[in-house]
Amino acid sequence: MRQVFTLLLALVANSAMAAENIRYCDYPVYPPISWSDGKQVRGLAPSVVKNLFGRLGYDVEIVVLGNWKRCLLDVAEGRVDVALAYSTAQREQSMIFSTVPVLREEVALFINRQHPVKFDRLQDLANYRGGLLFGESYGVEFDRLVGQQQNIEWVSDSRQNFGKLIRGRIDFITSERRTGQLYVENLPGAQDIVALPNALSVDYLRVAVSRKSSLASRMPEIDAQLQRMVSSGEVERLLNESEVTYRDMINLPVNSK
Repeated sequence: MRQVFTLLLALVANSAMAAENIRYCDYPVYPPISWSDGKQVRGLAPSVVKNLFGRLGYDVEIVVLGNWKRCLLDVAEGRVDVALAYSTAQREQSMIFSTVPVLREEVALFINRQHPVKFDRLQDLANYRGGLLFGESYGVEFDRLVGQQQNIEWVSDSRQNFGKLIRGRIDFITSERRTGQLYVENLPGAQDIVALPNALSVDYLRVAVSRKSSLASRMPEIDAQLQRMVSSGEVERLLNESEVTYRDMINLPVNSK
């Protein structure tokens, strides 16, 4: 009888110590930040989230939805707990953002050299047709211009966007510079696609927690743990590893298993 009681106590203790499950939403079309190898989501973002929250006692479930806009909506509504995103005034109404940034990102304009684009100031883009992914935001002024001019074609896939740029159906794409350059390196017919040297904007990728999630009360701990990961060089190492892994995957022979 004593053995049974001891076993029950052990089971209760193990249950109490079991890690709580949280849901992380990703839209893996932004290598090396996040991308899919056809089987799982890989890249800097899921690696940071799993390491960060694993050390805080959580198991992370990765949720992939149809586009980035849907992902942000599910975070806002509390259907998922966390994402990695830029902070905007609108998003801050439903999400809490880490004060510690995960990564500095430079947003560049990618154009086709066969169809030059003049870009000295933001208003210049009103004269051209651009391509964006659903849910993307690149600052208040840019978003206002997009809303006023209605000159953007919205899609859910980056390769589709770059394909339209190659064929001359749009004049520019806004993309994080690292991501865009990785696509250009490996996309057939993209030899004339280049990034303009002057950046559209500089922003910071941050941990975004739903205000409806239990994680919201742990933001000081999240920031502290994230700061340790950044300061130790772990985030930079994960970024470099993701770039290498993505290039290796792209360069595998077609019939490779």
